[in-house]
Amino acid sequence: MSTRSPGTHPVRPALSADDPQEIGGYRLHARLGSGGMGVVYLAHTRGGRPIALKVVREDYAADPGFRLRFADEVASARRIHGLFTAQVIDSGVDDPIPWLATAYVPGPSLAQAVQRHGPLPPRTVLLLVAGIAEALQAIHGAGVVHRDLKPANVLIAEDGPRVIDFGIARAADAAGLTATGLRIGTAAYMAPEQAMGLPVTPAADVFALGALAVYVAGGLPPFGAGPESATLYRVVHEPPDLSRVPPDLRELFGGCLAKQPGLRPAPDDIIAAVRAHARVAPSLEFTHGWLPPGLRGEIGPGGEHGPPSPVHRAPTQGGPTPTRARPDPEAYLVRAPDFPGGTGGGAAEPGGRDRGDGAPRNRRRPRGRRWTRAVLVAAAVAVVLVAVAAAPHLSDRPGRAGAHTPDAPRRTGQQPPVPDPPTSAAVSPPPSGRYAPAYVDAELTAPDESYEFDLQAGEVVPAETSSWYLARGGGEFVPPEDADAFIAAGYVLGPADCERGLATEPVAGLSFDDLADERPFCVRRPDGREIVIVRLVHAEAEGGPVTVVLSRYTREG
Repeated sequence: MSTRSPGTHPVRPALSADDPQEIGGYRLHARLGSGGMGVVYLAHTRGGRPIALKVVREDYAADPGFRLRFADEVASARRIHGLFTAQVIDSGVDDPIPWLATAYVPGPSLAQAVQRHGPLPPRTVLLLVAGIAEALQAIHGAGVVHRDLKPANVLIAEDGPRVIDFGIARAADAAGLTATGLRIGTAAYMAPEQAMGLPVTPAADVFALGALAVYVAGGLPPFGAGPESATLYRVVHEPPDLSRVPPDLRELFGGCLAKQPGLRPAPDDIIAAVRAHARVAPSLEFTHGWLPPGLRGEIGPGGEHGPPSPVHRAPTQGGPTPTRARPDPEAYLVRAPDFPGGTGGGAAEPGGRDRGDGAPRNRRRPRGRRWTRAVLVAAAVAVVLVAVAAAPHLSDRPGRAGAHTPDAPRRTGQQPPVPDPPTSAAVSPPPSGRYAPAYVDAELTAPDESYEFDLQAGEVVPAETSSWYLARGGGEFVPPEDADAFIAAGYVLGPADCERGLATEPVAGLSFDDLADERPFCVRRPDGREIVIVRLVHAEAEGGPVTVVLSRYTREG
């Protein structure tokens, strides 16, 4: 179970002095984001239904050709009634500044989801692909080609994806506004014919869907990162890179990325392929569990709260409200790994995360970890045997309840707990200092063993990139070799409890079996200055997604 409160939602940016207070009779409440095409606001209908109201840029509004094409595209968009599209609610094509209102979707975009959680599970990706393909059927059936389908233009709702921003790109392109320097479409998801300036058909959206699917399944777009010109060259001339995509998804996604439009499958064929896939069959349904737990927790209810925005750093307790990324429809252009300037795993900590030669510090591989665990388990068994041999001589000691009960639970690699440990200076825990929270209750999901949890930043990062980490090996967590760990006996664990436990009952193993039911454990830096308390929320078998909740504390003084 997630520890995030269902009613907790980010604080949205308030309207500035330059923002209008009302558009088309709708009172604006907050700015949701801005991009190359305009600004998006949160508004409400008179009946209280939240809507996303997009106002186009003033230079577009001053162009007569754009206004005519925009009116045509809005009229076409009103005919789109797909269940996986954001329905057009209202528009102001003749207003001084044209605008368009659509149904509000209280969830993150696919760009935000992958940035925060990494690649999504294969079944989730297949369901998303089927839903987006159905949305394309509705869009194409109305005579519209999206032309800018990308992860930032697909939002995630509880019952499937929602495709947004269809039509406006074509209006700008037809009006010849690309001369301003704004490219209509996004290089990493642009079909070859679109990149070459050739006529665009619905097949271009299928190509974009294939590129989007590769990004969501593997974490990188199929034609790599780098300058836009280099990406466009690879789109036109080179095969896609599907190496990070699960093997059983490559044929479907590769077919969508065919260079020739006529060789790409139609949306209906894509849906049929997903329906027949072993990970989905026999039923293609967006039922409970179609999203990984960590991502499901970011999808909020409708109404005034709105969608939870991804947090690039874990929330801080005891200080000002944390800064969160706004749900900017174009934001992934500068954040995602397919463009320069993407942050990937976040900013490095002072002093760096590696030795300077690219090799991570104190890296403990799971195989070595199991060897260490086996040695310590053997040592623990020896201690138990000695204790059993000495039991008859200790039965009359005060505070002793007799011999160890065979049925009592015992954690791997850990000595049997002693209710009243000796109080000599040699074994007493160090004096507990005061700890200040650096971040609290950061819920994160690592999609597979190629990712790890960065304990310092409170982020999911690629494996082998963090110096203070929590990695995975089989059915256990793997902290750094020189870190200390302790598993709580109960379900309450604070920094002081962690210090006492590390002094008396440190563990060598962090098996998922020992951490069931969200039993907390802690990991301490070798210098003793920082402690992270962890709860295992969810773990799928065979190297699947793992969700944890992290809280980091720093010793003061």
